[in-house]
Amino acid sequence: MSGFKKFLVQGNVIDLAVAVVIGAAFGAIVTSFVADLLTPLISAFGGLPDFSSLTLKVGEAQFRYGNFLNTLVSFVVIAAVVYFLVVRPYSRYKERAAGREEVAHRECPECLSEIPRAASRCSQCCAEVAPV
Repeated sequence: MSGFKKFLVQGNVIDLAVAVVIGAAFGAIVTSFVADLLTPLISAFGGLPDFSSLTLKVGEAQFRYGNFLNTLVSFVVIAAVVYFLVVRPYSRYKERAAGREEVAHRECPECLSEIPRAASRCSQCCAEVAPV
């Protein structure tokens, strides 16, 4: 039982729980945006108040493809928002961090090992190098 308690108190589980709650709240906001603002705007040009009324009847079967269109629009908007507000900025941040990390090191002219830019002596071959 103590192992389970340790697992629950661990930082990763708490971070994941917070991410799920924030993700659900964010999904509700975007769903409301799509249902209350975007879909009426799109349907204003098409003449329908909502896509959910669109159906196709084949024999006795009725296909409600309007609900599918509403869900599809919602998915595309959520995916675009996540990409432009989370994925793209994070990728740029990682690229800049990698660029700063590469600049922090240089090669030793004697043994060609990687040393910090400000080093005055190589940690591998002990050769004196001019700091940059």
